[in-house]
Amino acid sequence: MKTTTFAACLFAALPGLAAADGLEDIAEARRGYYKLLGSDMAALAAMAKGEVEYDAAVAETRARNMQILTTYDRAGLYVPGTSTADLPGETRALPAIWEDMAGVQEDGKAFVAAVEELQAAAGEGRAALGAAVQKVGGTCKSCHDDYRAKDF
Repeated sequence: MKTTTFAACLFAALPGLAAADGLEDIAEARRGYYKLLGSDMAALAAMAKGEVEYDAAVAETRARNMQILTTYDRAGLYVPGTSTADLPGETRALPAIWEDMAGVQEDGKAFVAAVEELQAAAGEGRAALGAAVQKVGGTCKSCHDDYRAKDF
């Protein structure tokens, strides 16, 4: 019975502990999420630029990876208290994100739409891939310009 009571108390306390101690973890998870997207995007951009040989199957896989990542519920990655002002050196997320969440969401919708187009174009040759990669890159730049610090 004491073990059950202790466990119940511990689990009841975990949300408070997570809120107090988990902000760095949330910022790290957000960076990890975008690092995954960036890895696939970099490989596709290199292929589109001719820096590596175009391979339709690889391009389709990389684009599908990105599309799958767009289905991830990112709300938990944008917890208040995880901006550059809150966690200097831990993140490049500007406080403007939380001041303009509607703008962030609009940029996110444009990104998702561009990734869907990328997925459709990835296996259609270097030129089609290049145009789609440029469009995705433009959506990344738009968000980075407004909501991401240049440095940690």
